Amino acid sequence: MNYERGVLSLVVYGLIVLSGCQDDQHAAPRPESSSITIKKQRFERWRKAAEEGNSDAQYDIGVLYYNGEGVNQDYKQAAKWYLKAAEQGDADAQFQSGAMYYNGLGVKQDSKQAVKWYRKSAEQGIDDAQYCLGVMYHSGEGVKQDHKQAVEWYLKAAEQRNADAQFQLGAMYYNGLGVKQDYKQAVKWYRKAAGQGNVDAQYYIGVMYFNGEGVKQDYKQAVEWYRIAAEQGHELAKETLRDRGAAP
Repeated sequence: MNYERGVLSLVVYGLIVLSGCQDDQHAAPRPESSSITIKKQRFERWRKAAEEGNSDAQYDIGVLYYNGEGVNQDYKQAAKWYLKAAEQGDADAQFQSGAMYYNGLGVKQDSKQAVKWYRKSAEQGIDDAQYCLGVMYHSGEGVKQDHKQAVEWYLKAAEQRNADAQFQLGAMYYNGLGVKQDYKQAVKWYRKAAGQGNVDAQYYIGVMYFNGEGVKQDYKQAVEWYRIAAEQGHELAKETLRDRGAAP
């Protein structure tokens, strides 16, 4: 059976934490038709291809089970099909398998298994997996803590324009973790992340302008960046503006 991967996709967005690559998986875009009958037909067609060993179909069936599209939501079935595709070398399925293990969705929570699958996916160039592997090294979850390795993986993802990785890389340079402390490099990566809408990066650029770290001290620029972050709901930015006597 000929099969082309569907348009469904899942993304795990890393949060600003040292504790891990937290789950924030969002449902994929809806298919063009919202007909329940069509969704069920799509599921049955893809399931047949998946049972015949097609890794693309196995991945997509995993997505459908995860989202409850055309079938009742079932994380165990999602994990099962992701793993089948992952074992055939599918990089997206490897990443999703890592996320399922990390968050204990459909499988017993296992940080070591999460690292295993994140690594396989990361080595195939998936930026979200590279970022999450960096987080695991950063926090020491499922692997021995190693800030240098964290920086290496953050950098790989950051160079692919992963905003969360860009922010974390900026933080590593700011704090001198895994790299020599370098405020200019911190500003560089914060700015890249901020340009993609990363609210934490926007706030910390404001901090750096306020303190004159890596940039010429500029209170007006600091307030501008605080305000940009505050407009996106960043509570610390709002508080900082109030403390400075500037309305959020």
